[in-house]
Amino acid sequence: MEIHFYKYQGTGNDFIIIDNRNLDFPKNNVELVHKLCDRRFGIGADGLILLEPSEKQDFSMIYYNADGKEGSMCGNGGRCIVAYAKKLNIIKSKTTFEATDGLHFAEIENDLVNLQMADVENIEIHNTHTFLNTGSPHHVSFCDAVAILDVVELGSKIRYGAPYLEAGTNVNFVEQISENSFKVRTYERGVENETLACGTGATAVAIAANKTNKTAEERIYIEVLGGNLEVSFKKEGNCYKNVFLKGPAQFVFEGKITV
Repeated sequence: MEIHFYKYQGTGNDFIIIDNRNLDFPKNNVELVHKLCDRRFGIGADGLILLEPSEKQDFSMIYYNADGKEGSMCGNGGRCIVAYAKKLNIIKSKTTFEATDGLHFAEIENDLVNLQMADVENIEIHNTHTFLNTGSPHHVSFCDAVAILDVVELGSKIRYGAPYLEAGTNVNFVEQISENSFKVRTYERGVENETLACGTGATAVAIAANKTNKTAEERIYIEVLGGNLEVSFKKEGNCYKNVFLKGPAQFVFEGKITV
């Protein structure tokens, strides 16, 4: 079987994207997806995304983690598939598409993709961390110096520990650097490693920072290992609405692989 693929990255969060509008990709083949994402024996990526047809919207996004299992919403992946849809001339500068957590509006501005995320209302504030779901579950811990942390060791313990256990969570370690800017390092479930960026994680950090009064701003700048992201929102009571994740989404290369 020959697969034509495209490689995209958003602040270092990289994805294999496949045009599956003809629905011929064996999407239940966990081993195949895992192999394609393998950085030594495959193409290499943090995840794989299928672009599929939608009855009412421009397209549907199906996301798989690097372990081969279908995942929850991926913010940077969502921005990358929007750039890919434009490359295929499916859209121009604006779109609405379907994902596992509902509909997403997005707009391309120069080389940046501004993606609307889900509204967030249920936020758990604990002594050591904040927990919330921004399309994917996120554990957010604020600390003094993220550069010195062993993110893989600490993140894996939290990811598999109580109360998350088998379902797991993504884990974000955050350092505040100004009134409305934060450094973030993220351990991603499904990848089971630190990634250079996480879009739903950046979104979770921005909302958690506002909710815990570390900032009163509604436009937050997030510095990740792979670059910079911007999160904006409107707080209405206990609900965060009009949540947008903005940043670069860049084509890397395309190719064909026989499996």
